[in-house]
Amino acid sequence: MNMDYTDKISCNILAAMLMEHGVKEAVISPGSRNAPMIVALARSGAIRTTVVIDERSAAFIALGKSAISDSPVALLCTSGTAVLNYAPAVAEAYYRQIPLIVISADRPMEWIDQDDSQTLRQYEALAHYVKRSYNIPADCREDNMQWYVNRVVNDALLCAVSGRKAPVHINIQLDEPLDRMACRPEGKWMSRTITQLSSASRISEDDKEMLAHKLASASGVLVIAGFHDPDSGLSKSLASLVGRGNVAVMTERISNLTAPEGMFVDTIDSTLSSMSDEEKVAMRPDIVITLGGAIVSRFIKQYLRGASVGEHWHIGNTEATIDCLRSLTMNINMPADCFFKEIVETINDKPVTDSDYASRWRHFARRGIELHDRYVSMQPWCDLTAMQRVFASIPEGWNVQLSNGTAVRYAQLFRPPHDNRFDCNRGVSGIDGSLSTAIGAASVYDGVTLLVTGDMSAQYDIGALATQGITPQFKMIVLCNGGGGIFRFVKSTSRLPELEEYFVVNRDFPLKKLADAYGFRYFEANDNENFDNSFADFAAEDKLPCIFALMTPGELSGDVLSQYFKVKP
Repeated sequence: MNMDYTDKISCNILAAMLMEHGVKEAVISPGSRNAPMIVALARSGAIRTTVVIDERSAAFIALGKSAISDSPVALLCTSGTAVLNYAPAVAEAYYRQIPLIVISADRPMEWIDQDDSQTLRQYEALAHYVKRSYNIPADCREDNMQWYVNRVVNDALLCAVSGRKAPVHINIQLDEPLDRMACRPEGKWMSRTITQLSSASRISEDDKEMLAHKLASASGVLVIAGFHDPDSGLSKSLASLVGRGNVAVMTERISNLTAPEGMFVDTIDSTLSSMSDEEKVAMRPDIVITLGGAIVSRFIKQYLRGASVGEHWHIGNTEATIDCLRSLTMNINMPADCFFKEIVETINDKPVTDSDYASRWRHFARRGIELHDRYVSMQPWCDLTAMQRVFASIPEGWNVQLSNGTAVRYAQLFRPPHDNRFDCNRGVSGIDGSLSTAIGAASVYDGVTLLVTGDMSAQYDIGALATQGITPQFKMIVLCNGGGGIFRFVKSTSRLPELEEYFVVNRDFPLKKLADAYGFRYFEANDNENFDNSFADFAAEDKLPCIFALMTPGELSGDVLSQYFKVKP
């Protein structure tokens, strides 16, 4: 008798359905209660498994894999508090619309709240941050229960990837014994796959005419893109609108939308910080259109919240009504690429408005860049000048992951020489899983993945360096400014007498020792000359993953950045 498979039929059905629905990656954290599900996945023959002990790190690694591969990734943990450690990454995935398949092994229902080991109320533990929660009972011997498991698993996998993509949670109860094996499972519930056809998103002809007419006749339309995957078709549509003269497009570094140099305003913070109040009033748009995820720039949010905008349209698949700018008048619930493609096709038949709105925004952007270049050239070695060298040195083809806090904000200020892909956990903007996310992203990308992070964010997630099989294509730059450099800049903390004791982690970060311990090659720079010499070796290293520490003066760096935003023509 072939005893190669777990006797838990629910686990075998779940593994089979994951394969049938095209799930190719699973991130597993070891445990006892989830042993049958581990066996089912490990022996599937079609799902690549990654083992990560820390569930919090495991979930962020899965998030990174899913974001870059644009495919759902399964997560598996044991019973008890394990699933609660998934919460930060699952919340991030929910707001970034990333389809994680969260699977938690559980005790049978009758043992919950009975002071048994590793039991708590797991079903719906993540309910606020998943599209749907599912509970699979322990006893699945009867045909109708196997039909139920097949149905709910099919439903979960379709739910995760349809409409607004998001995580789902499958809680699977497993009774003892957990180590019993059986013959290779067969039957229709192992193979029945439910598929789903979705019609293409389209606007009605009447609505398309109405929207195109409004855009064509407005004197000033401002399109703002938050975080987004690279999309050449969407970029082309937006560039076409800019060519009409009355439409300006603002992009952030993690928008990943590109056009010929100077066509889009891609340095929002330096552009707006250099403008006078009178200039901002003169540039107030008639219509604002937002797309993508959350906007990083506080400057554009503050500007438009007080600008009395005539109309604000938000484009994208959303469940909530997103009114971040406090001016929303229309929610257009469809993918941005589909919307703008249809609008461009319709608006091309409309007369071109006599407007120089786009060219005036480009003027302010060029002026901001000139002021930026002049200011940076006069500064000593600090966070600003170190980041200027980093972003100017990133080779073509590298994918870049940014940590929250300092790194993503500096990325707003610089224009890399190539159209690299930039990603950041801006769904909820936490610092907790940036390193794990980048490691996951690197595992599914053929080229180099570079993480640019602050030292506090790196310390928070440093255990991720213990992940098995980190590719030599993973590189990490750490801005070592004494920890928590962002707190020296933001208004809420920068003037507090408690700054150094409670907010800034002002102690040595033993990064070199950690690099040696985890098998990373280590580089370091503490001035411009050191950077230039070390970066070439850092970029060329292809045998080991590596870490590049940039040692910068924390207090000076905070002052330099504060003064940066006060520079005027």
